[in-house]
Amino acid sequence: MSTYQRNAEATPGSLWDRAPDHLAYRGARENITALLGDLPAAADVPVPACPGWTVLDVVGHLLEVCRTVAADAPGNLWEVPHADSADGLAGLLDEWERLDGRVERVLTETPQLRHTMLMMDAFTHEIDLRGALGAPVVPDHASYPSSLDLVVRGFSAAVRTLGLPALRIEAPGAEWQAGDGEPAAVVRGHRHDLLRSLTGRRSLGQIAELDWSAEPEAWLPAFTWGPFRPPAQLVEAAAAGR
Repeated sequence: MSTYQRNAEATPGSLWDRAPDHLAYRGARENITALLGDLPAAADVPVPACPGWTVLDVVGHLLEVCRTVAADAPGNLWEVPHADSADGLAGLLDEWERLDGRVERVLTETPQLRHTMLMMDAFTHEIDLRGALGAPVVPDHASYPSSLDLVVRGFSAAVRTLGLPALRIEAPGAEWQAGDGEPAAVVRGHRHDLLRSLTGRRSLGQIAELDWSAEPEAWLPAFTWGPFRPPAQLVEAAAAGR
């Protein structure tokens, strides 16, 4: 059996309809710009989900990742440095918008896995910024389907590397399998809580409080994968039932 699979209800207008990466990415960029455009003083606000980073640092990271993809340059996207912030928050946001056409061309002409990473990274940080500024998340954000597909894939690799039994992951309207063979357990949750758990934004205690069909301890180490590490301290509350 495949180490990773997704089975979603494909109904017209479904929350699980996949948007092209460039459109989902643009949506996250526009949301962030709208959120921060009228808040120049927010630059120095700490972002709890990104320890040691301010709002300015997050936007600088997003811009530098965008530059990397727009130039079709190699390298792990999570290892790029922050963009120079000498022009301030407004300057970073302006340049990010100017790169939109170039990024769309790269994403549509040479689609690859790292382009979905670009979209997922922007969406993840949009949620981080909303949490830092007390703004609500967008419940029908177009980035959820592809972002969850991607992070379950990474989590699945960790399940295999650790030699763990397969795990079925379920959200209302969709399911995935992480690992090989018959799943030994099921974990269920709202898609927002699952995404945040799989991207290092929920503590191990919060992850264990998801709806598990078996004791979760065996699978908790797999939530450390790629650039993601569950925080030792809570950085945000669960949002089940959102």
